[in-house]
Amino acid sequence: MEGGVHEFDGSTFKECFSLSWRNPYVLRLAFSAGIGGLLFGYDTGVISGALLYIRDDFRSVDRNTWLQELIVSMALAGAIIGAAVGGWTTDRFGRRASILTADSLFFAGAAVMASATGPAQLVVGRALVGLGVGMASMTSPLYISEASPARIRGALVSTNGFLITGGQFLAYLINLAFTKAPGTWRWMLGVAALPALLQFVLMLFLPESPRWLYRKGRAEEAEAILRRIYTAEEAEREIEELKESVAAERSSSEKTSLAAAVRTATVRRALVAGVGLQVFQQLVGINTVMYYSPTIVQLAGFASNQTALALSLVTSGLNALGSVVSIYFIDRTGRRKLLVISLAGVILSLAILTAVFHETASHSPPVSAAATAHFDSSLTCPNYSPAAAGSDRSFWDCTRCLKAARSSTECGFCAAAAGDKLLPGACLVSNTTVRDACAGEGRQWYTRGCPSSFGWVALVGLALYIIFFSPGMGTVPWIVNSEIYPLRHRGACGGAAATANWVANLAVAQSFLSLTEAIGTSWTFLIFGGLSVAALAFVLVCVPETKGLPIEEVEKMLEQRELRLRFWAPPRDAGGEDGDGKESGKSAAGV
Repeated sequence: MEGGVHEFDGSTFKECFSLSWRNPYVLRLAFSAGIGGLLFGYDTGVISGALLYIRDDFRSVDRNTWLQELIVSMALAGAIIGAAVGGWTTDRFGRRASILTADSLFFAGAAVMASATGPAQLVVGRALVGLGVGMASMTSPLYISEASPARIRGALVSTNGFLITGGQFLAYLINLAFTKAPGTWRWMLGVAALPALLQFVLMLFLPESPRWLYRKGRAEEAEAILRRIYTAEEAEREIEELKESVAAERSSSEKTSLAAAVRTATVRRALVAGVGLQVFQQLVGINTVMYYSPTIVQLAGFASNQTALALSLVTSGLNALGSVVSIYFIDRTGRRKLLVISLAGVILSLAILTAVFHETASHSPPVSAAATAHFDSSLTCPNYSPAAAGSDRSFWDCTRCLKAARSSTECGFCAAAAGDKLLPGACLVSNTTVRDACAGEGRQWYTRGCPSSFGWVALVGLALYIIFFSPGMGTVPWIVNSEIYPLRHRGACGGAAATANWVANLAVAQSFLSLTEAIGTSWTFLIFGGLSVAALAFVLVCVPETKGLPIEEVEKMLEQRELRLRFWAPPRDAGGEDGDGKESGKSAAGV
């Protein structure tokens, strides 16, 4: 998109609402395209709750961790392809056509998943939805930015991020609403077809991006749209700037491919910062929380699916709230300071989660032979049978019971009937009959985590994680990537950074459950904590402060490769003054 960095603060939002009230056409354009962000958030968040019920209906999914990970991560694999293909389709066929294509994929994926008769259909449906997510993740904000008045462009584009987190919150809310409905997960996954259909209909009556039209030689159409967006005087100025921009682009002999960009030292340094931020955004573990939040809550000792979904709704709400906080602070504190505060809080939160899950695993309730014998002997976990366990049964606890398996048999823990879940319980075969027998006596049935007196501390850790992550690491990487590249290389470099984000996202989602099974939940969060420390070091050394700087100033800063760790001092503004209004001879804090 043309232009430099657009500042937005409280006064900008007031102007945004005022202008939208006077010119509803602008709001209609932004809202209609923003539904793509809502679908993006919904389809990436809904699977966390639906998976709980998919495991209940399909035993093959419940028994195979890799199949659960495949269902979750197939959407991410599709998003990698969708983002790459979307970059081509938006330039070739237009922004509007790409949004319509994404809606068709969203609708088809939702229909396939809602009617699935087995895991294979779920995987196919998730792949279709992922293609739509990948296209929407880059096309929706691009359409909004190119169809918005320049002075409120930042405010309108930033709402796309809020709609993504709002979509994730809506996913948890709908998951909770359908817990008692027949078909549960089918409704959860299928309801995404409705906003996709709504956006498809709305976009049919909206125009193409005026900037894309102008680049394709359809100047009259583009100018007519710009005159509906801007006042007469502003429209003429915007048209002149657009003419100059397109003319300069066509006359330039410099290649804008990614291969050409990396041969330039300035662009390479920008790529290190931009791609590194996108990769670390995923490696600190955010999407283990967003994709597997109900599962993590159950691992912390909350057995009920409904309870897990209700508690996960809180974390999703905090994530949406964090997006609003970021909009308020991003142009006040600066990018680097917000990143450092965010990562410091993430490290603290992961330390809490590591300690809690270590305590939960090492102090789980014991298994009692008497409590187990209370049920029919055919229901006893095979590895706990007298012939197999012998005298070693006295050392069994809930954690060991859940790990016990012989051939394809899985085991669960039926908590004590006295009401105190920490008292000795029974180790039984895990199936529907046993679950109903345990619940029929007013007991809690555990298959994914054990009763713990520290469960509430795990919830505090999850809440703190979201509170610190969302305003900083959740939004700043995308903002920095929109500011740090020269305009002529922004498309290629931004696409490379977005692809790196989706690849890292896929790696984390595909490995989380396998890691918790192999080394335990505590060690898994410890690994994410170590990666968060590495991310903090990376930010301090490699990420520049781009707050308020024109693109030309960012390029000069990267050329000088100045290293300043004293980033608490406000950078100078575009006019060459520092935060105290004095002349500054150095560029803003950066590399």
